Amino acid sequence: MPDMQYFEPESLQEVFDLLERYEDEARLLAGGTGLINLMKQRLVLPGYLIALRKLSKEYAGVQRVDGGLKIGGLTTHWDVENSPLVKEIMPILAETYHHVATVRIRNVATVGGGLAHADPNMDPPQAFIVLDAKVQATNRAGSRDIPADEFFKDYYETALRPGEVVTGVTIPAQPARSTYAYLKFLPRTADDYATVSAAARLTLGADGQTIEDARIALGSVGSTPIRATAAEAALRGQQATQETFRTAAALVPAAVDPISDFRGSADYKRDMTAVFSRRALEQALARAGK
Repeated sequence: MPDMQYFEPESLQEVFDLLERYEDEARLLAGGTGLINLMKQRLVLPGYLIALRKLSKEYAGVQRVDGGLKIGGLTTHWDVENSPLVKEIMPILAETYHHVATVRIRNVATVGGGLAHADPNMDPPQAFIVLDAKVQATNRAGSRDIPADEFFKDYYETALRPGEVVTGVTIPAQPARSTYAYLKFLPRTADDYATVSAAARLTLGADGQTIEDARIALGSVGSTPIRATAAEAALRGQQATQETFRTAAALVPAAVDPISDFRGSADYKRDMTAVFSRRALEQALARAGK
C-alpha cells in the first residue's frame, strides 16, 4: 500500500477539520472491514486515514427513543445482534445482524461504517428499509435524517454530502400488529454474500387477516438495496393468504436489476426474488400467530 497519514481525532469537530483539510484524499475508518478490503484491492488509495475509534463512547450504543430505537453509528454489529433492547423491541435487527459474515467481522464492523460503505450485498440495509429507519448524517453545521430507502444511490455511493459522517440510525416505533422476517439464500458458505436476500414487514388489521400495510426490501440484486413498492401496494387491503403473497411476489422481479456472477445468473437471481419475497411474507405471517 502507498504511504499515508493516520489520525485518531478525539472529537467530531476534529474529524470535520481533517475532512475539510484533506477533502477527497481522506477516508474515514470505523471498523475498517469494508475499507481495508478496498484498499487491498487498490480500488481506494487514500492519502489520509481518519480513525473514529476514540469517538465510540459518544457515538456507540442502543437507546430507546419514543417507542423506537436509536443506534449509534459506531455501534458494532455484534452489539446490535446481542442487545437486549433490540431483541425486545425490534428482533428483526438482531436476527439480520446475526446473518452478517462471521463473529470476528461482527465484533469489528460498525453500523455507520457498513451503511456508508454502501455495498449492495450487505444484510442490514434491507431490515432498516422495512423498519422505515432514518440515517443520521452530521457535519459541522448540524445533522439531518435521510430515509433508509433514499440513502443508497449506486454501488458504494450514498446520499452523504462531503464532510458528513454517519452518527446514528433512528428507527421509529412500529405500527401495531406488525410482524417481520429476514431471509437470505447462501449457496456457498455462511460468511459469503447472499445470492438474494429479502426482508418483509406485514402490518395486519384488527382481524389478524387483512393486510393494512407492507414493506419488502431486497439485497444483492441491484446496485443498491431495492424496495419493492409495487408488491407492497398489491398487498395493502388484501387478505393475508398464500395466494395473495404469491401474486404480490410475482411483481418483485420487475423491480430488480441483478448481475450474473459466480453466485448465480441474473435471470436466476431475478426469479429467486419472487421466491424469497413470498417466503419472507409467509414467515412474517407465521410469526404473527406466535
